[in-house]
Amino acid sequence: MSEFATRLVAWQRQHGRHDLPWQGGHDPYRIWLSEIMLQQTQVDTVIPYYTRFLERFPDVAALAAAPVGEVMALWSGLGYYARARNLHRAAQMIVDTHGGRFPRTAAAIAELPGIGRSTAAAIAAFAFGERAAILDGNVKRVLCRIFGIEGYPADKAVEKALWERAEALLPATDVGRYIQAQMDLGATLCTRSRPDCRRCPFADDCVAYRDQRIAELPTPRPRKAVPHRSARHAVILHAGAVLLERRPPTGIWGGLLALPEIPPAARDPACWARERFGLAVAAPEPLTPLRHAFTHFVLELTPVLLPVDGLAPATSAADDGDLRWLALGERASAALPAPVRRILDALAAPDLFGGD
Repeated sequence: MSEFATRLVAWQRQHGRHDLPWQGGHDPYRIWLSEIMLQQTQVDTVIPYYTRFLERFPDVAALAAAPVGEVMALWSGLGYYARARNLHRAAQMIVDTHGGRFPRTAAAIAELPGIGRSTAAAIAAFAFGERAAILDGNVKRVLCRIFGIEGYPADKAVEKALWERAEALLPATDVGRYIQAQMDLGATLCTRSRPDCRRCPFADDCVAYRDQRIAELPTPRPRKAVPHRSARHAVILHAGAVLLERRPPTGIWGGLLALPEIPPAARDPACWARERFGLAVAAPEPLTPLRHAFTHFVLELTPVLLPVDGLAPATSAADDGDLRWLALGERASAALPAPVRRILDALAAPDLFGGD
């Protein structure tokens, strides 16, 4: 085992994380689920979702057999919803193609939807002891700082150099613990901001610490102006229920229930609601705008309240398979994007919108 790996593993044994709910076993399903949930999401946020998900889907067969809408509902609020759709598709592939048995090599695991090279290596190492390097965000940060690797890590040349370094440092044995140690060091000490360098086992050798370049390494993403988009969404309310529309399976909020979007060309939302859904509504009332940041743009969302004007919901709206009347009291269990949930929470507590 290299000096780097020896020192890192020794640190993990004493100071690493040992009580996370997905640790302590070699079940590839549980490891896979945790790895997918932890992509771009903090541990503290993931834990309650992970627990609820396992209670409903204790194994890959249960997940594969579930309706995708139920999977999305349990994922609601965790964000990056393509992860949930790919998780469901991968479970079905494991059942249909692999006879319900999780693939045992990183190469085979990487062929499943939503699983890249690093995630596949982590699953294979933790579950099956395969000797495979990982390169998630934490590992990239640790390697760039300790070894002074310049350049934005997502650039192909820089990423290639990082993979070569990660593979060169990989120990011959105890790979699972070594990979956990890499994750732990990046998550607890070598953090993006305010790293605890004095407690780091590599403080005496770290290029970034030695040269006072902690804030410069890894090299930040080249700055680009973040585009802003605006949209109006209809809050069509009738008898304590709101009309929702299922989003297309791809794109933002794919597969989730959301408020219908009012086209930019629709000058009168009430006329649009009558033509689109066959509903007569009262005068439109703009509600408090929301701002929601996605990875590549910021959405300025204006909800427009359209109360149904004393009429029962029309058949055209009720019978459309992509439309659903959701009672406000049932919003907690529905598969909703976070901004839509905020709007419905405010409807259930009118004072949040300045009402009486």
